[in-house]
Amino acid sequence: MNTKLVSSIEAATRSRLRTVTVDALLREVARLLSNTQISLVVVCDEAGAMAGVVTKTDIVRQISDFEGAACARNAADVMTRNVTFCRATDSLPNVLTMMQVRGLVHVPVIDAAGTPTGVVNARDALRELLAEGKYEEALLRDYVMGVGYR
Repeated sequence: MNTKLVSSIEAATRSRLRTVTVDALLREVARLLSNTQISLVVVCDEAGAMAGVVTKTDIVRQISDFEGAACARNAADVMTRNVTFCRATDSLPNVLTMMQVRGLVHVPVIDAAGTPTGVVNARDALRELLAEGKYEEALLRDYVMGVGYR
C-alpha cells in the first residue's frame, strides 16, 4: 500500500507556489503565469491566508471578455473562491484521485492556518509515485530472487 504524503514532494510544490494579494492587478498575475512552470496563482488575504486562485484560463477569459480594461481589474474580481486544496499530511494517491475526479492539474497546499505552502502538480505527484513503485518492485524482486539473503 502506498503511503506517500504530499510532503514527500515539498520541494516541487514550493517551487510552483506564486502568491498575490487580493488587490493585485491582473497584469501582475499574468506576469507570474507567463512562467511555463506556473499555471495557478494563489490569491491571499491581508492575513496571508488563501482567499482564492487565478489560473491561466481565468486570464484568457478576462482578455476575451474585455477590451483593455481587463488588466486594470484586481485578482479578487476574477479569482475562484471555492478552491479545492490539500494539506502536506494528505496521502498523495488520495490527492491525485481527487484531482482526477475534479479534472484538476494543480491544487494548492495549505497549512492549518489556511496559508499556502505549495501547489501540487499532477505530473510531479505521478512521478513520485512511479519512482516509489519502481523501488518497491526492485525490493520485491530482490526478496524473491534471494538477493542479500545468502
